[in-house]
Amino acid sequence: MVALITGGSSGMGLEFARQLALRGYDLVLVSNREEELSAAAAQLREQASVRILTHTHDLAQADSADTLWAWCRAESPLPDVWVNDAGMFFFKELSLEDLDRVQAMLHLHVQTVTRLCLLVGAAMKERGSGYILNVSSMAARLPVPGITVYSATKAYLRSFGRSYSYELNPYGVGLTTVCPAAIATPLYNLDERLMRLGVKMGVIRTPKWLVRRALRAMFRKRRVVSPAPMNLWLPALIGLLPGPVIARLWKKWKR
Repeated sequence: MVALITGGSSGMGLEFARQLALRGYDLVLVSNREEELSAAAAQLREQASVRILTHTHDLAQADSADTLWAWCRAESPLPDVWVNDAGMFFFKELSLEDLDRVQAMLHLHVQTVTRLCLLVGAAMKERGSGYILNVSSMAARLPVPGITVYSATKAYLRSFGRSYSYELNPYGVGLTTVCPAAIATPLYNLDERLMRLGVKMGVIRTPKWLVRRALRAMFRKRRVVSPAPMNLWLPALIGLLPGPVIARLWKKWKR
């Protein structure tokens, strides 16, 4: 059994790799951070006796999906599990200076994941089995200022994954989209002290907690899973706020 994880060098990606390795899966870890990737592989080899292959690859480029798929077919058996976890985040008012970052996010969250799902899905359909897991976010239901592009791309992932799962299911292939609330990872650049406090209060969850639930949903071939009570009340609460109130809050936040 083989599992490929993008963004597998840190955060949730590393935890996906760890838990899948403990289930007996050989690993293919993909990340654009070579040193972190090597360190992650060394750490995982101490925790589980599985084969680990690493590949340094920037998934935020226009041809990323095709080049990764070509490499994967040449270097590894078709994975039984494919986890699209690689992501990026920034919180600010958009300006022309952000065009490059916006384009990178669109490639990483939308174009690359879509093409990989089609490429991997076609191969899994032919084989008649397999699991794909896409990482969206609670932000998919939060169209608010500051995370304008992030929330839009995550909303796309949630919609695409849910729809495409119906097409894959008759062929024995599952596609699950997980929509985490706040998770204690380096992605959000949150102060470590505040992160520990959030975890202690239960407002922020650990990668271990989230990944356990995501994998359980994936192996049951659930289409969308949104762990944590915050997924229920926060989007609903923000949805009740009138537009002028959101505008005033954002204006105050920028100061």
